[in-house]
Amino acid sequence: MGSVSLKIGDGTARFKRATLCSSAVNVLMLFSVLTTNLFALYAFTYSPKQHLNNPLHHPHKNISLITEQISLIMREIDSSQRKLAKMEKELLGYDTFDLSRPNLANELKLFLQHHQLPLGKDSRTGITEMVASVGHSCEKSADLLSQYMSYKVSGPCPDDWSLAQKLILKGCEPLPRRRCFAKTVSKARSKNDFVIDDVLAMGNGGIRIGFDIGGGSGTFAARMAERNVTVITNTLNVDAPYSEFIAARGLFPLFLSLDHRFPFYDNVFDLVHATSGLDVGGKPEKLEFLMFDIDRILRAGGLFWLDNFYCANDEKKRALTRLIERFGYKKLKWVVGEKVDAAGSGKPEIYLSAVLQKPVRV
Repeated sequence: MGSVSLKIGDGTARFKRATLCSSAVNVLMLFSVLTTNLFALYAFTYSPKQHLNNPLHHPHKNISLITEQISLIMREIDSSQRKLAKMEKELLGYDTFDLSRPNLANELKLFLQHHQLPLGKDSRTGITEMVASVGHSCEKSADLLSQYMSYKVSGPCPDDWSLAQKLILKGCEPLPRRRCFAKTVSKARSKNDFVIDDVLAMGNGGIRIGFDIGGGSGTFAARMAERNVTVITNTLNVDAPYSEFIAARGLFPLFLSLDHRFPFYDNVFDLVHATSGLDVGGKPEKLEFLMFDIDRILRAGGLFWLDNFYCANDEKKRALTRLIERFGYKKLKWVVGEKVDAAGSGKPEIYLSAVLQKPVRV
């Protein structure tokens, strides 16, 4: 630093000039910053209309106007949020039910009540209570829904599938949950309904190929296929394309009426399965011819499974019994029982189920 001193005339002059230039630059930068801020403030608060009409400009009026506009926007946002929340509740449906109705089932009231979370407010979702999941259209069918929710708690659920279907078709979906036990479907629903495995066991392992008369959509053949038994299904396309449907299931359909002779050689089937479709027009002579044709295609020792054959009266049951006895079949299983009319009249109907074994004839 001793080299830069007042004794050096040229250096001292250069030092003074440098200091003055630096100060001038600082002053210029400060002036630029102030000028920029003033222009920004002027541009923000400037109103051309007010400036022309009123030379005495008042910036606080523009600020007040902006504040009012922001408040109006906030009020609109708040109103929209309230409308959205109302629409959401209406769509969910739980807030549209009047739980004070006198005829409302207690189980429905309990299901629709809000339930507080056991640990309080959820930190992630912010909810404090759980609400029931039920279709918003259920409110329009409150009477049917109350009937659907009328049951014994911890008991068997009522057989009301038709009522549930009515609610679903009216848009009441999803249906509320119920605290009852659904009925289990057993393989044998009544004493007339034989179990397939039990019938196959009567054949002593010799059932390989079968024939189903009046098999509808081929369900019997499909169940037998699961047990490595090939079944040909005789059916007609009455009210539905059953033959195409059976073929689509990978099964063998036979498009043939029961008035025709079966196109099979003698003694080829191990099993012949028939239901009420065996009764050709209710004419005894046609049934007799049909029984002889069934006996022709069934091998000796083969099984004839008569599955829930409808007997209109005792006389028809006796006539069928006499006809079967003429063939000398061994009765491995013979059950006569009653079932409630499927049409809903409540009148019992007589059904015959039997497993018969063809004898050896010489």
